[in-house]
Amino acid sequence: MHTLIENLEFILTVDKEDRVLNRASVVVENDRILDVGPAAEVAQRHPRASFDAVIDGSRYGMTPGFIDSHVHLSETLSRAVFPDNLATRAWVFHWAKPFYASVDGRDEVVGTLIGLAEMLRCGTTSFLDMGAQNDVAGVVRAIDETGMRGITGRHACDVRPEKIPEGWTEEMMAHHFFPNAKVALAELEATVKRHHGAAGGRVRCWVNIEGKEPCSLELHVGSRALAEKLGVGTTYHLATSIEEARVSEKKYGVWPVSRIANAGGLGPNLAIAHCVAVTDEEIERMARAGTMVAFCPATSIKLAKGASKIGKYPEMLAAGIRIGIGTDGVSAGGNLNLMRQMYLVAGMFKDARMDSTLVGAKKALRMATIEGAQLLGWDPEIGSIERGKKADFVLFDLDHFEWVPYGDPLQAVVYSASPASIAQTWVDGKALFRDGKVQSLDETALHREARERAAAVVKRAGLSSAHTPTVTSTYD
Repeated sequence: MHTLIENLEFILTVDKEDRVLNRASVVVENDRILDVGPAAEVAQRHPRASFDAVIDGSRYGMTPGFIDSHVHLSETLSRAVFPDNLATRAWVFHWAKPFYASVDGRDEVVGTLIGLAEMLRCGTTSFLDMGAQNDVAGVVRAIDETGMRGITGRHACDVRPEKIPEGWTEEMMAHHFFPNAKVALAELEATVKRHHGAAGGRVRCWVNIEGKEPCSLELHVGSRALAEKLGVGTTYHLATSIEEARVSEKKYGVWPVSRIANAGGLGPNLAIAHCVAVTDEEIERMARAGTMVAFCPATSIKLAKGASKIGKYPEMLAAGIRIGIGTDGVSAGGNLNLMRQMYLVAGMFKDARMDSTLVGAKKALRMATIEGAQLLGWDPEIGSIERGKKADFVLFDLDHFEWVPYGDPLQAVVYSASPASIAQTWVDGKALFRDGKVQSLDETALHREARERAAAVVKRAGLSSAHTPTVTSTYD
């Protein structure tokens, strides 16, 4: 398929020079960008008669597809179920775990499909999913069916708490908690070998683990080593809150990142999710090791993680640490709208430190595109609008009220626009979202099934603000 999108009002290329092209055209050949540049020059290079389709882009603006560096697709049926007065550890141990204990394979697939549809509507084209709680194959099929590009894995941990919280079923624990790191790593290796490269290469599989208290030091360190051996990455939650840091210091005498670093567990194929509670010395060690961070600002705000108070993300950026941004899960961050994360990360440190030079729109867009692609190890193919890269991009409707009028398109994307003005989302040379619909899914039927399944899961889990704890001593 040979397609011309001509006369775009602007293209934010997010290439090495952060070029902004005005009155520009893009040529898409099957799944890749064949050409991009000023409309007149592209027209000279490509006879109009050679195209199978020509799209008038005169009222559109284009950005690269957004890349979600940390998401929990398995969590999507829990939207707005958990209360908003929970800190991280109570949220995980008394609400999320019982929820996951009540999710079956079909629930997980439906939640994944709902999440993928939401992502496409929000301009997200690629993602790093923490992994399936039940059946990795089902999640892989869902990604393939939708047409998206993403990384997934299998949930794994190996340290059961001494006192099992209410709502944790033996079936869930038998599936989630391996008897030791060696057994866990063997299953994770088999999972990567089974699923990496699925869907014609649109799906990749990593050695992902839960991280934090439910994982031994051997599993933390071993997951990264195994990923290196397999030529993939690993991601896990770590240093997610000051409470976690204090528990680590009480048990081991050091904060979480130092504990991993002291055991040789840091490296360039590791992406730490959240990473709120860190010291300056830990930042130096992460930078030297090439370790990356997936920052989820909306989750920090909702769960009081403290990113704006104790978070050292500007220092991480200054040290050269690659930081992508993520939505997390819908109960943690509220939704899968990566544009909200861009807005937050662009401005929250300006306000917290009363320094208007911190982060800003250009860096926020890079974190959501090319630097997210670097975190996923996919930057040779995605993350910017350049010749030879995959045709993954977003078209904004510039007649939408959010864009009338506007001056700088970069500031408009980050501070003014929302998914409401997205006209099309393309992945692999296909407009997966257009005309107000996700083209690959029956969203009406999917919504009906999701509502029914979500209600049933919450009922089975027995979650209730009246009796489910909002504080925890688990793993203390």
